[in-house]
Amino acid sequence: MTNILISDFIIVLLIFLRIFSAIVAGPIYGHRALPVLVKIFLSFIVAYIIFLTINTSNITVELTFSFLIINAVKEILTGLVLGFMLNFVFYGVLYSGTLIGFDMGIAVADMFNPAEGLAGNAIGEILYFGSMLIFLFINGHYYVIEGLAYSFVSVPIGAFTLNSGVMDLIIKYSASVFIIAVKIASPIMVSFFLIHIAEGIIARIIPQMQVFFVTQPLKIGLGFLMLAGIAPVYIYIIKDLLKNYEQQLFEIIKAMG
Repeated sequence: MTNILISDFIIVLLIFLRIFSAIVAGPIYGHRALPVLVKIFLSFIVAYIIFLTINTSNITVELTFSFLIINAVKEILTGLVLGFMLNFVFYGVLYSGTLIGFDMGIAVADMFNPAEGLAGNAIGEILYFGSMLIFLFINGHYYVIEGLAYSFVSVPIGAFTLNSGVMDLIIKYSASVFIIAVKIASPIMVSFFLIHIAEGIIARIIPQMQVFFVTQPLKIGLGFLMLAGIAPVYIYIIKDLLKNYEQQLFEIIKAMG
């Protein structure tokens, strides 16, 4: 009876390590405003529920130090990969805001992002936290738990291997950060590219005029006006990107298995 209880405890502990590492590395749940004790408590609750739903008869538990260390490292790596992969969309949105703010001329007005511990401009912060709200509206925080539960079916405890398929998917998804940023920022970038050409023409025609100083308030006002006009398009694009990454989460889980 004691051996059964110890083996069950080890299984729950390994499940907890995967859940906790994914929550810490993932969006929403990994926010620094959420206390660590809340993350630990939530991870234990989810781990216990998953323990009751999976088939533990196929899991072989050895009461050795090497078994615990090796499998604990595997579960932590599995959780970190799954959690961190979901952040790529948010990184792309944040970087797109940086590109937009640079064109608008407000790149100097840096703001501290408490979620990522980074400094970015105001446009990037607005788009970043807006994407967080969209993630909540489409129940993405539920999907993270669902994906973690499914990972124990495709990747049983201790079965994680960092193969070439997983590495290729991680590289592919991380490279898409720049693609996402350019897609979101492209309307503003193209518009301001034309404005910069017009500024250069005016500067050549009227050399006495301080063109860049005069047009700077106009660029900021025009930038905010364009952002307000294409905000519904941004909402649709970000929602589509987040839903697409839900499917990509299943792909990387299958690659791990």
